[in-house]
Amino acid sequence: MRPLRGGTYDRKVGKHSKVASEKMKRKAYEHELRALHAELVAMQEWVRTSGTKVCVVFEGRDSAGKGGTIKAITARVSPRVFRVVALPAPTDREKSQMYVQRYIPHLPAAGEVVIFDRSWYNRAGVERVMGYCSERDARRFLKMTPAVERAMTDSGIILIKYWLEVGEHEQTLRLQSRIDDPRKIWKLSTMDLESYTKWSEYGRARDDMITATHSEWAPWHVVHTDDKRRARLNLITHLLESVPYKPLKHASVKLPKRPRPDDRVELDLSPYAVPTIF
Repeated sequence: MRPLRGGTYDRKVGKHSKVASEKMKRKAYEHELRALHAELVAMQEWVRTSGTKVCVVFEGRDSAGKGGTIKAITARVSPRVFRVVALPAPTDREKSQMYVQRYIPHLPAAGEVVIFDRSWYNRAGVERVMGYCSERDARRFLKMTPAVERAMTDSGIILIKYWLEVGEHEQTLRLQSRIDDPRKIWKLSTMDLESYTKWSEYGRARDDMITATHSEWAPWHVVHTDDKRRARLNLITHLLESVPYKPLKHASVKLPKRPRPDDRVELDLSPYAVPTIF
């Protein structure tokens, strides 16, 4: 793997290959992620100043790790540049619109990176498998989507599509952990439970979707996520390689001197303090 364009991340090929069959340790993960975060900031500054438009689509099976990966990407960047879009179920009015219409206003403007936590591909996955749309509608969607995405890329958008694939056993472990852990119970929906019984149906829908909508201008990229930490690092590295950013020269910054204290008597803040429990 060559160094990324920012020039600060120089990971040697195969550094962790000897333990590829084991899940990555937190210390090694955080070390690698720190360097990648610096690259994401460099990418952010280039996108902002160059007026580039980047759209990143995240799709995948339930519990495949979309949310955690998006958090890893956005942890150290500005929400004014990196914007996450996770649309709720469509309203009655939106159901009457052209299917992709409600997603179009959220596409990136100049200087933005928009991340879709699920996207227009809901029609090819959840809606199709769960019977929320007709088979005819799903087929029509698969046929028209490459042309719609061609229009996006022709307008100057860099469109990057990821499918996060989790194994059957690992998915079971993750869903069970959501049931057992009160910190994660909010992640578990009735849809997750219904979808759990449709492993094969989702697999067929995934295969149809990738086959029909993989294109030269908007290819699919599959990331295996049984090891969440490795998956995040691999995906972020790929994302950085997919955007032609160049590091900008940082201006020299020096803290100014503070003026001498004046005669003002500061307010005693102790009556307003929260209780010191810890």
